[in-house]
Amino acid sequence: MSNEPATATVPLTAPARPAPGTVPRSSLTRTLALLRLEIARTTRNGKFLFFSVLYPAGLFLLITAGQNGDAKVGGLSLSAYFMVSMASFGALTAVLVGNSERIAREREKGWVRQLRLTPLPGHGYVVSKTGSAAVVSLPSIVVVFVVGALAKGVRLDAWQWLALLGLIWAGSLVFAALGVAIGYLATGDAVRPLTMLVYFGLSLLGGLWLPTTNFPQWLQNIASWTPTHAYAALGQSVEAGGAPHLKDILLVVGYLLLFTAVAARLYRKDTLKA
Repeated sequence: MSNEPATATVPLTAPARPAPGTVPRSSLTRTLALLRLEIARTTRNGKFLFFSVLYPAGLFLLITAGQNGDAKVGGLSLSAYFMVSMASFGALTAVLVGNSERIAREREKGWVRQLRLTPLPGHGYVVSKTGSAAVVSLPSIVVVFVVGALAKGVRLDAWQWLALLGLIWAGSLVFAALGVAIGYLATGDAVRPLTMLVYFGLSLLGGLWLPTTNFPQWLQNIASWTPTHAYAALGQSVEAGGAPHLKDILLVVGYLLLFTAVAARLYRKDTLKA
């Protein structure tokens, strides 16, 4: 009879797979947790909130202060025209400037690398950045609308107000994707000048600060293909009582797909370097 200790036999079976939906739900939970953190960080940044929420409304009042009330731009009063322009500008500020600078600096400080060591999925970081910026962009749009209605007497039907809010808010995702792309393209030192160049260039060329009808014809032709021009034109078409033009819709969707693809490529490239 052997004196060797008995050895238990353990059956070699594959580990049980998680139930369908477990991993996505867990990923969603982590993404939502980071989204809540990003929203809290953003709302505590008083400087950012001023420039993204209050500054566009103040600029709207400044631009329209000395304007002739009977003047028209494309069939719209100047107040109605610039209300949509400044609401678009405010959303652009929130999602473009906010995303690009924070992402670049977090990459530089190693925060993004630390997040990659957690169970958070790769797309969760991008979704949380875009979502937090979209949350901040909403009040910037509403504040400009309130100022336009109360201080400038802009009157629209209920469906027009709702359509404007939805179009401008959803269209801001185009520039949220652009902000993510710039954040992964530029270093912490270069991100601000690059963002400001894109930010002011698109705002001016897209007609957010002054009507593009004031441009020479060759510049009007270029401006009509910019994402900011198409973005503002969506709302201005609704203000005029009609549907957005197909060209503007296709441009906005096309730029969204382009900027998202570039952001995804730069994100993957940055992941490989980490």
